[in-house]
Amino acid sequence: MSKIKICALGGLNEVGKNLYVIEVDQDIFIFDAGLKYADDKMLGVDYIIPNYDYLKENKEKIKGVFITHGHDGQMGAIPDMLHDLPDLAIYGTAFTIELLKKELFDENIKTEKLYVIEPHHKIDFGAVSIFPIALTHSVPGTVGYAINTKDGIIFYTGNYVFDQAMNGSYKTDIGKLAYVGKQGVLCLLSESVYADKLGYTSPKNRISKVIQETLDMNEGRIIFNIVQAQLYRIQELFNEIMKTDRKIVIMGKRLENMIDRAIDMGYVAFDKKRIQNIKHVNDEGIIVLISDEREKPFSNIMRIIKGYDKFIKITESDTVVFASPIYEGMEKSSTKVFDDIAKIGAKLIIVSSSKYLGNHASKEDSMMMINLMQPKYYVPVIGEYRHQVANAESAKEIGMNEENILLKLNGEVITFENGKLVDNGEKIKVDDILVDGKAAGDIGELVLKDRELLSENGIVIVSVTLDRSTKKVLAGPEILTRGFVFVKDNIDLIKEAQKLSLEVVQEFVKPNFIDFNKIKTGIRDKLGKYFYKETECKPMILIVMQEV
Repeated sequence: MSKIKICALGGLNEVGKNLYVIEVDQDIFIFDAGLKYADDKMLGVDYIIPNYDYLKENKEKIKGVFITHGHDGQMGAIPDMLHDLPDLAIYGTAFTIELLKKELFDENIKTEKLYVIEPHHKIDFGAVSIFPIALTHSVPGTVGYAINTKDGIIFYTGNYVFDQAMNGSYKTDIGKLAYVGKQGVLCLLSESVYADKLGYTSPKNRISKVIQETLDMNEGRIIFNIVQAQLYRIQELFNEIMKTDRKIVIMGKRLENMIDRAIDMGYVAFDKKRIQNIKHVNDEGIIVLISDEREKPFSNIMRIIKGYDKFIKITESDTVVFASPIYEGMEKSSTKVFDDIAKIGAKLIIVSSSKYLGNHASKEDSMMMINLMQPKYYVPVIGEYRHQVANAESAKEIGMNEENILLKLNGEVITFENGKLVDNGEKIKVDDILVDGKAAGDIGELVLKDRELLSENGIVIVSVTLDRSTKKVLAGPEILTRGFVFVKDNIDLIKEAQKLSLEVVQEFVKPNFIDFNKIKTGIRDKLGKYFYKETECKPMILIVMQEV
């Protein structure tokens, strides 16, 4: 018998940033290690990853990271984690590892521990084994993982749907799921993103008809934007393009390399002769395909809209298609993008989020997974808390005992001893790592507050130069502002600020001693109150003092 601990370092009460830790006795198994896109309030932050201090503290116990599929929400944190955990063993199917290799190569990160696994081939770790099972999602080679322990199986689904039309590397092996369910599942961790949507996701996850109508009704250039690297959606697009004589241009090296490798590996069917280089991006009737980089949704299309892209500009004759449903939390960003395109005058086609869905499990999908697995305990994962609650309600509807449905937040530990649930209230410290640029952990809440203050009220810099020997003011105080007021229209305000600053300096400058701290505090206090009284703004005030 064994002691099992299950905990999420990320992925609960949020969309993205998935990282689930399953600890069996002295062995740690990690399932997914993803990032989350920053929202508009996180100024300058590129993306967010889970704080993985717990893994650094227990790195000798880690057997590996098992990636369900090649999306940033599942594997986007790995390049950052490898800086601190260079010996981390990473497991994934062929296409997942191929995508990860390219990501690591682009960031000049070297590792010899990338292991390609195949669905339905067991991986042994002593008393514990991992059994990957093929599932359906928007990228090929998606798997869920069955963790075989002495006390029963723990199954983690990742993202999935049940879609009978999916074949090849997209096909779910329902037989294997049923087989695992018959072996005795102690705990099922199943996704929740669409748990509040009635019915099955399929066939609402297919948009071939929309693509066909778009191609038939628009003869000019068509720009297709995809929120993430969704290979199945790209295959739908390619299937319809092959029925015409149109050619395509793929924008962005990341997307181009991914599609190129997918075609070479047989995951995507398309005639490569139809793919043109960037010089043809302005050809009549060309199809342009754009996806997002690792940072933020709509980053590439926004660059084009603003005119920063040297190859392409959106014109009135273009048709712009957003071929992926807009996920919750992205509405504000997407609305701005749509408005900017409308101002240009281009035709805008938006795939309805209510009519068409992404490849995530809706209510009936979730209930089918539970019926196949027949778990003793059920843990809704991956999604906002309301999605987790909806997932739990589905489990109750099909007969699961409420006390066996475990709703948790990041850091809350589920413990099983000898196959029995033990409620000991254990918690692991969790947090977000905000990544700005190439370095992780260099941005915190205080930095964000400063950025927010600067964006709303601007900055005022007070500069004073003193004589080192006499301690007299040689120059200044000079006032420099950015983002606060227009100086030419507020000369009196600036002069009064200079006067107040000089008064503070003279108060705390003695013939043989200068109290710099009191001067800086005094200027901030006086100017802060004065500026708020006059403008109702609170700019950031910086004081620069020097002796010569």
